[in-house]
Amino acid sequence: MAKKQLEKSDVSSVTVSKSNPLAYRDEFETVYSIISVHKRRALATMHNESLRMLWEVGAYVSSRIKQAAWGDGVVRMLADYIRTKSPGTKGWSYRTIYKMVQFYESYSSEGFRQIVSHYGMQNYLTDTRRKELLSNEGVIVPIEMAQFGNDVIVPFEMAQIPSVLFATGWTNHQIIMNRCKTDSERLFYMLYAGKEQLENKELVRVIKTNTMSSLLGGKNVQSKMMAQTYPSSPLLFKDTVYLEMFGLPVKYKESKLRKEIVAHMKDFILEMGKDFLFIDDEHRITVGDKTFKVDLLFYHRQLQCMVAIELKTGEFHPKDLGQLEFYLEALDQEERRSNENPSIGILLCKDADMEIVRYALNRSLSPTMVALYKEQLQAGSVIQRSLEEFCKFVSQKTPSL
Repeated sequence: MAKKQLEKSDVSSVTVSKSNPLAYRDEFETVYSIISVHKRRALATMHNESLRMLWEVGAYVSSRIKQAAWGDGVVRMLADYIRTKSPGTKGWSYRTIYKMVQFYESYSSEGFRQIVSHYGMQNYLTDTRRKELLSNEGVIVPIEMAQFGNDVIVPFEMAQIPSVLFATGWTNHQIIMNRCKTDSERLFYMLYAGKEQLENKELVRVIKTNTMSSLLGGKNVQSKMMAQTYPSSPLLFKDTVYLEMFGLPVKYKESKLRKEIVAHMKDFILEMGKDFLFIDDEHRITVGDKTFKVDLLFYHRQLQCMVAIELKTGEFHPKDLGQLEFYLEALDQEERRSNENPSIGILLCKDADMEIVRYALNRSLSPTMVALYKEQLQAGSVIQRSLEEFCKFVSQKTPSL
């Protein structure tokens, strides 16, 4: 009797094991990872073929217009013809066709090709894995129109599409073409949109806030230890951030600024950079018998470290840097995990004398920096001299197959 009960118990145990997904979790994850890899490859391939199609259509129409064979009326008839041939197809108005012409003419120009070559981006993404670049809008053009048969012959001389254009999607390219004035700006923002995986509204914002200037300004706002510990930090942290979305009053305290940041955290992280993960506000750290509060505490995914941000609604003062360094030491000794890198400190000030900032940072023994915040958008000149460093940075960070 006991033997039969034991056998029954064993069968029951096997049945429970077989019906429990956790028992096969590792194997299931392997299968799911295979699916995910090929789905990403399929999306990337479709994305690239879509851009190639838009490029070739723009090139063909451009050639016909330049030869005076087509005018505005013919382009309108072409849009109607495409809709008749494929009624379910969207995004083929005559205006969109002219945008394809602009796309081709802008990036087939000798000026743009020289910029791409100068910064060593002529082979960008050709030997590395394409990221998932489609926005939430889904497929930018119908896949049946993005594929070609081998018998298709383009009856005109057409420049090859620069591989750097695959960094971002069609809608983002339209934004960049319309809002950027120089080829250097266009190159930067298509690379930045690809690196940060920016959606359309996010891209509009970073162009408005002059992110290129904020990242590539070359101001000496980081300590020597910051540069030594995190060599890529100048291309990850802005020297100026814009907080116009908060609607701050004329006069306010640091507590008000902190509360507004927490209330608009999504916008704030987008402004700072998407690699920031929010941990806490007024984060308590205890040293001895006293408790201190860090205004804002984040985690940076790429650098794998905590980032403490101290807010100052007035002008930068050297003593503020000493307080921040104390917080970093406490965080590293009390909370940093073995797999994490040294904590970073950012003083976010309303104003600063940059000569005083430089003196103070020269003596800082911690990874620290000083950044300014602006309450309203301000037009600024675009700094181009560090674009070469940024191009090298994004090339190195592109994941490989």
